[in-house]
Amino acid sequence: MRIFIHLICDNNPDTTFNINNMDISELKAQHRLLKRWDYKWTPLDKGYTDKTLYVNVGTTEIKEKDVPLEMKEKFIGGKGYGLRYLWNATKPDTKWSDPGNEIVISSGPIGGITQYSGTGKSLVVTISPQTDSVMDSNVGGFFGPFLKFSGFDAIELQGKAENDVIIYINGVDHYVEIFEAPAEALDSHVLAEQLTDMFADGESDRRNIGIVSTGSAAEHSLIGMLNFTFFDSKRKKIRMKQAGRGGIGTVFRNKKLKAIVCKIPGVKGNLNNVVDLEAIQERGRRFNREMRELDDKQCKMRQIGTAHLMEIMDDHDLLPTHNYKFGSHKDSPKIDSGVWKSFFTQNIPDGCWIGCNMACAKAVDDFVISTGPYKGQKVIVDGPEYETAAGLGSNGGFFDPRYIIETNFYCDTYGICTITWGTSLAFIQDCYTSGILNKERTGGLELTFGNIPPALELLHQVARGEGFGLIAGLGVRGMKKYFAEKGWGDPQFMQDIGMENKGLEYSQYMSKESLAQQGGYAMTNKGPQHDEAWLIFMDMVNNQIPTFENKAEALHYFPMFRTWFGLVGLCKLPWNDVEPENNAETDEPAKVPEHVDNYVTLYKAVTGREFDKRRLVEDSERVYNFQRVFNIRRGYGRRKDDDQPYRACGPVTEEEYLSRQERYDSQLKDKIGIDPEGMTIEEKLRVTREYREKQYDLLRDAVYKRRGWNNNGIPTIEHLRKIGMDLPEVIEVVTPLQ
Repeated sequence: MRIFIHLICDNNPDTTFNINNMDISELKAQHRLLKRWDYKWTPLDKGYTDKTLYVNVGTTEIKEKDVPLEMKEKFIGGKGYGLRYLWNATKPDTKWSDPGNEIVISSGPIGGITQYSGTGKSLVVTISPQTDSVMDSNVGGFFGPFLKFSGFDAIELQGKAENDVIIYINGVDHYVEIFEAPAEALDSHVLAEQLTDMFADGESDRRNIGIVSTGSAAEHSLIGMLNFTFFDSKRKKIRMKQAGRGGIGTVFRNKKLKAIVCKIPGVKGNLNNVVDLEAIQERGRRFNREMRELDDKQCKMRQIGTAHLMEIMDDHDLLPTHNYKFGSHKDSPKIDSGVWKSFFTQNIPDGCWIGCNMACAKAVDDFVISTGPYKGQKVIVDGPEYETAAGLGSNGGFFDPRYIIETNFYCDTYGICTITWGTSLAFIQDCYTSGILNKERTGGLELTFGNIPPALELLHQVARGEGFGLIAGLGVRGMKKYFAEKGWGDPQFMQDIGMENKGLEYSQYMSKESLAQQGGYAMTNKGPQHDEAWLIFMDMVNNQIPTFENKAEALHYFPMFRTWFGLVGLCKLPWNDVEPENNAETDEPAKVPEHVDNYVTLYKAVTGREFDKRRLVEDSERVYNFQRVFNIRRGYGRRKDDDQPYRACGPVTEEEYLSRQERYDSQLKDKIGIDPEGMTIEEKLRVTREYREKQYDLLRDAVYKRRGWNNNGIPTIEHLRKIGMDLPEVIEVVTPLQ
């Protein structure tokens, strides 16, 4: 019996208490088995089983599907498999809450190898509650590889149960169960402990359990996310990584899914049954040497993780502050990387997958919670990573690291994306400051920038499904619509300052001064997430892509290259967060060519297929364009859907202009050819806006042309044929739009 966490007591701070009144046997006694399905295990061969597990929690149907050869060749794995299965399962008008909507989880052929860093990723795909279009989100943790080792390249989840259910995949004895589970906790950090103890055969078996879950806030909002567990062998604790974007956790709870549990015999040897293990090991040793010798000189990923970016972004005026009004703040040193290093436990192998030497999944141990249902308890908090520290910190005007850590914990266990919550809360605070909101409208919460107590209370309200939390849980697009319908504010102003595109909240980089990054955000398929293209330094700092054509080329290559990570089961961080010593001397340092060659070698060594860096981009391009057409089939994916909120492009208010007046005045003179002398701020704002919006439109034209799309953002039939994505059903969608 191990369902416990530490509580703080006056006399003995190390006293432990049961956090649930029931023990494991009592929880299990309330289960009701709905379906058991036994299967013949298929071992991996060259990174694939060529089998998919289909589970319908409404009808309780469980079955195995063969992966067609054409699907394997055109869609590769990961996000590609997710998109293909979702297309086949849904209709153009399928809603996110329909039983027909699916959640598909898939890793990829490289996923699960342990001889190279960053090979534990999975991709999750669904119809999003926030965007009504196709959403994909990448995630670490154990579940994706464990699913493969259990005999399946992907899992399709469909239907809607009547009561809360858990799916159990036993990869040891090879059966799958669906059972009602009314008594287990809902919040992830509690549920993960309960289910690990329930299904592990003793202490040593805890490392062989992978769990997918969400939390109470996902039940009451559109912004729910999924937690994927991993076992921290050093701490002997269950930890979590997140598939955060687009409300996938909301879909999960809408289906009455409480969790998916996967159990395997263990991880050792060559479970992927690769073609050339020695080639993988050699590249792994090479990368591990770089980490040992260069990480401390470069990004310090093993000490701080991605939080090393805090002061870099602040120094370059790129740290989102006060709802993206500003790019830096005098109090930013209070939440810089040195502060996070002091909170993170050091000299510990913080990898979210076995064998990852980057060890960037940092954590705060024994953090004492000060508010909410877990007040007084000691917990482990995963992160904060950069996106969380910036989103929950500077963007909302919060420079208290303990507030950020507590909010990070509650977002995780409640099942809310920290990026989405940070951007949504900053929008609320901006609306409050602007007079759109007030105490009467927020139920008494004074939601100004930096005001900690009401910010935490609002988060708890989302989890409880009450008060203004129900409105905040709509996300930025939903709130803009709601506030406008109530007559609380000017719709155009809210459109300008509401940092969402396609319904997805912006991740945490200021794009005002980087035209390429504006495209990297707003011209994505799913919405403004940095995993497609992070071009700020190439564009703004290093001036490596000065022309529209240069930017368009970058906005073709990098989204395609990064798409490939999500097809094969790789994390992108080992690609460029440590670089070979001679990387700056190469012809294309931004691409880190030696690491690209590592990935080409890995793919060939796993699958035995002929492969090179050209085919890497081509494989990704097929899937990327398929996702664009999928969105078009749903009524999106056109030029207007790539519009951006103006704050992503330039200053909305006088306050913003004045904060960088010297820069903006200089641009008026040097770039636009207008002397700012004697102009009012209002006139400067208007002229600046006209120029910047025109620049973005010109960039859009150049990017569409480079990607093989027409001027409305529709892939041309000629281009689809060229890249091998001329499936009849794809051509049928785009033909009327040529």
